[in-house]
Amino acid sequence: MVKNFFFKFRKTFVVLGLGLSFFANAQSWDNVGASTVISAGNSSYNNLSIDASGNYYISYYDVSVTKGSVQKFDGNSWSYLGGSPGITTSFATYSALAADNQGNVYYSNQASYPSTGMEVRKYNAGSWSAMPPATTSSLTYQALAVSPSNTLFAYGADGSGTVRRYNNAAWEQVGNAGFAGGAMFAEMSVGSDNKIYTCQISNGAVKVYSINANAGSSDTWTQVGGANVGNAYSSDNSYSDIALFNNMPFVVYVSSTAEGRKLNVKKFDGTSWVQVGNANFSDTVVNNTAIAVSPNGTPYVVACIWDSSNPNHGRNSVYTLNASTGNWEKIGGDFVSSGVCTFNDIAVDPVNNYLVLVYSENGTVVKRLSLNSLSVNDVKNNDAFTVYPNPTNGIINIKSDKKIKAVEVTNISGQLISTKVTDQKVDISDAPKGIYFLKTTFDDGKTALKKIIKQ
Repeated sequence: MVKNFFFKFRKTFVVLGLGLSFFANAQSWDNVGASTVISAGNSSYNNLSIDASGNYYISYYDVSVTKGSVQKFDGNSWSYLGGSPGITTSFATYSALAADNQGNVYYSNQASYPSTGMEVRKYNAGSWSAMPPATTSSLTYQALAVSPSNTLFAYGADGSGTVRRYNNAAWEQVGNAGFAGGAMFAEMSVGSDNKIYTCQISNGAVKVYSINANAGSSDTWTQVGGANVGNAYSSDNSYSDIALFNNMPFVVYVSSTAEGRKLNVKKFDGTSWVQVGNANFSDTVVNNTAIAVSPNGTPYVVACIWDSSNPNHGRNSVYTLNASTGNWEKIGGDFVSSGVCTFNDIAVDPVNNYLVLVYSENGTVVKRLSLNSLSVNDVKNNDAFTVYPNPTNGIINIKSDKKIKAVEVTNISGQLISTKVTDQKVDISDAPKGIYFLKTTFDDGKTALKKIIKQ
């Protein structure tokens, strides 16, 4: 899985006297594209990324060609990125996927026998090209992430966990190797604060570490919060996963056997790790977890029941947090898959207003849920204020009949953007071209959101 997603937001409306769960369960999961299964045959190790234009990228181990394949959904249909399936030399059962804001897509995989290491490929201008391997040492778990400045980072399980940066056509080590004492279920994100965050399980605990993206090999990774996120189960694909909101990490994991092997989500509040919603909230034992957080801070989690005594063994469910009750609730029905599935990944698409889910069930399946009717905060009324010009070259004017208390701008990854705010004007001239979200908070505590296009 990969967690360098371009998280997407959606249109919403005022909800009066009705709870989230009513709308959530009224929505249904729909196929993305014409077919339920997009792969030619069975699959595993799915990764999902969404770019600033709302294109979806899916990578998976393609059993039909015994290689890794990558497909793109352009809003109408799926096609193989590069023109054909099977972009790797052979097996690709550990892999990662990332996209930058310049049209490049990166894919990594465990080199197949007799080779060792982490193969990395770049897609640009219609074709794939091989990059130098991030490492030639043996590894399994890996992750890719791209910084806001479009620098590529690779995290591998070699050396008990090592992060590298691609610079001047070569890989250079970032911080000390083995900083977490292991890199099971390696995941990584880069914030707009130029910090790298990694998430992994080591010695039965979920651990998150951070370091400056410009760090050298002699610098030291720091454990976020100075403590473990929680005790975790680490077998049966019981993944941990990370996503950032306002440069603060959210983490999902499966609790330890003593705690029931159920779902937990925690976030870092700047000082310590705090529980998000109710603890151990899944109905029973789960695995194949993943998390995404939208630009307004709404978390979404997917997991599969993993209990052979349960009649729904192997089926996956998607949850979101009901902010008014503090409880996690299923959305789009109790289950998404019709049978046993594996290798979930999830992202939010703000351009087209969907929650997107990928998993393997007799092949790679991609479904999405319209978020137009979901509301987890009191108000997200886009008519509460107007902005102009939009698209903009940098200066945005805000007009509202209500008194505005605060304004903030995030990119499509949910990262805060440095802005200048004066007299109902917002200056994002220093931000690169792309899609942004301007959030206003009014004196009555209610909020509203607008999508901004920077030219």
